[in-house]
Amino acid sequence: LMTCLSLPLMLTLSLPPAVTAGTGMDALAQLLEAFLSRKANALTDTLCREGIGRAARSLQRAYHHPDDLEARRDMCMASLLSGMALANAGLGAVHGIAGPLGGMCAAPHGTACARLLPPVMEANRKALAERLPDSPILSRFEEIARLLTGSAAASAPDGIGWLQRRCEEFQIPSLLDCGLQKSQIPRLAGQARKASSMQANPVVLTLRELEEIITRAL
Repeated sequence: LMTCLSLPLMLTLSLPPAVTAGTGMDALAQLLEAFLSRKANALTDTLCREGIGRAARSLQRAYHHPDDLEARRDMCMASLLSGMALANAGLGAVHGIAGPLGGMCAAPHGTACARLLPPVMEANRKALAERLPDSPILSRFEEIARLLTGSAAASAPDGIGWLQRRCEEFQIPSLLDCGLQKSQIPRLAGQARKASSMQANPVVLTLRELEEIITRAL
């Protein structure tokens, strides 16, 4: 039984760093989007908090030290928890954009999610503060920052900054490098706004906001 349980974990040890980064950031994006979802509930909140904490402490270790079994175990668990969370709470604008993006250029899904995550987080926080300032979801951005940084004094921008630094550390390519053309931005934003993943985003984003997100990820 232990051999069967350990096999999937052992298979991750040979993942190239770029794949470790992309799949790890995708799992983290799924956890963050489910935690910020309009459909979030007590069950998914518990799954997300556990998964975010594991990813925060182990994603960098798995990237830089691929044979770190504990880090790989944490990331496997974070991935599992993210799937359970999104199945019950939905996703958001990161996956709403990444879905149609995959049909327009050769961007690997995890790479696209990683690149989109910081600007989506910032756009959602700004839109909520401007249009739904009493939303209880706003306080979750600070909780995410504390989970990611490990600092009790962390603010929402600190959490977004943590995500941006991981993109730089992991050398996540831009959407331009993945083949997206600037002329495709309006069509991508239009398709993203209709995507099923957008239904659980914490706030309805305008076409202009979606275009700005994509532009920042170029």
